[in-house]
Amino acid sequence: MTTLIKIGKSHLKLNGETRAWYTFAIPAQAMNLTLRQAVPADIPTLRVLIDASVRGLQAGDYTAAQIEGALQSVYGVDSQLIADGTYFVVESEAAIVGCGGWSKRKTLFGGDRWTSREDALLNPQRDAAKIRAFFVHPKWVRRGIGSMILEACERAAAAAGFTRCEMGATLSGVPLYRARGYVALENLEAPLTNGESLTVVRMEKRTSLKK
Repeated sequence: MTTLIKIGKSHLKLNGETRAWYTFAIPAQAMNLTLRQAVPADIPTLRVLIDASVRGLQAGDYTAAQIEGALQSVYGVDSQLIADGTYFVVESEAAIVGCGGWSKRKTLFGGDRWTSREDALLNPQRDAAKIRAFFVHPKWVRRGIGSMILEACERAAAAAGFTRCEMGATLSGVPLYRARGYVALENLEAPLTNGESLTVVRMEKRTSLKK
């Protein structure tokens, strides 16, 4: 697993809004990567990235029917995360190669089309922040991108007062999250519109987050 060496933070004004821009100094195999907050203009690119990531990386864990059903009803861009300023993209030479975020809302997983969303706000004193919607382009796996985004999410959640994080992880994502200290709590079955179901693993990081 790639270890982050340094993180820097600056701010950039986009479309009238001030957004955080993060830069990481990381090992050579993942050089030239930058992480920033996603903006609405990224949505068309994110849709393409998510489709490529799911089809390219999850075929070993889910059937073709499950993948098609999940792309139609569960996976996708969550525009609320972008509006909240809690969704990140990783770029290499201005091309988005990965994305993921965290949430201060109750929804555990699912994009805009997912019908079981709960947009009520969480209480940092009582609830766990949600780690949400991680996708990496198949050509960019094993370069520390997932870990980079997860580090940024955990730090941002801690800064917002949360001491725990939880997620609905895909079977393909479980190894990364387990390596980063998350433990499996239960398996959930998400019903899909084509009659299939998608196994999602609810995971939690029980240790205190670092600000």
